Amino acid sequence: MSGFVYLVGAGPGDPELITLKGLKALQSADVVLYDRLAAPELLEHAPSQAERIYAGKDLGTPSQPRQDAIHEALVHHAKLGKTVVRLKGGDPFVFGRGSEEAAYLTEHGISYAVIPGISSAIAGPGAAGIPVTHRGVSAGFCVFAGQEGEANHLPETHWQAAALIGTAVFLMGVSRLSKILEKQRQYGRPENTPVALIASATYPGQKVVTGTLATIESLVTEILPPAIIVIGEVVDVRGQLGW
Repeated sequence: MSGFVYLVGAGPGDPELITLKGLKALQSADVVLYDRLAAPELLEHAPSQAERIYAGKDLGTPSQPRQDAIHEALVHHAKLGKTVVRLKGGDPFVFGRGSEEAAYLTEHGISYAVIPGISSAIAGPGAAGIPVTHRGVSAGFCVFAGQEGEANHLPETHWQAAALIGTAVFLMGVSRLSKILEKQRQYGRPENTPVALIASATYPGQKVVTGTLATIESLVTEILPPAIIVIGEVVDVRGQLGW
């Protein structure tokens, strides 16, 4: 008899920001496959006898062989009748490849459930006092993957949308900051548009650097991945909120 797989969003970083439903799934796990960006403290909530398997993508390593191995591990453990938790940073369906894992499980006849998580695309800026929307300032926002490879292959229509909508959020984009800023200028964002970089969002060591399209690159020499890039007038709202 097959087991069951939970695709669980661990939230933006702070271990207390996992959902109650995600926590309950962890507490029922026989096996936990966890990502690099999932807070290590969360593993303490799994039963002591549960097998813990690191499945994260380390910086600079190819992703597809690792992802194929994750797919196979999920099916393997589920077919042994185990309850498997796939613990993913943020939300499983926001640049988390959760939909690929769900499709693979379906293909192999494995029952699963998706437990959404709080995405750092919203919670990261929020933890820095930056609302992604604010009445009279921005009525919408867009979110893009900013890491090398995905940012390089964004269609021009996406770059244009990122520059035209009120708030643009780029996840995992520190290494491609120059290109992101260049494309914002190319499609019409003024040089004085506010920009923020948020590192280690929601953690005690969170760091926020603000500037503009013209100045931010010279200000972020100490920002290391993972970090969130926020572009738009909402960055200046944090001053109104007392941050």
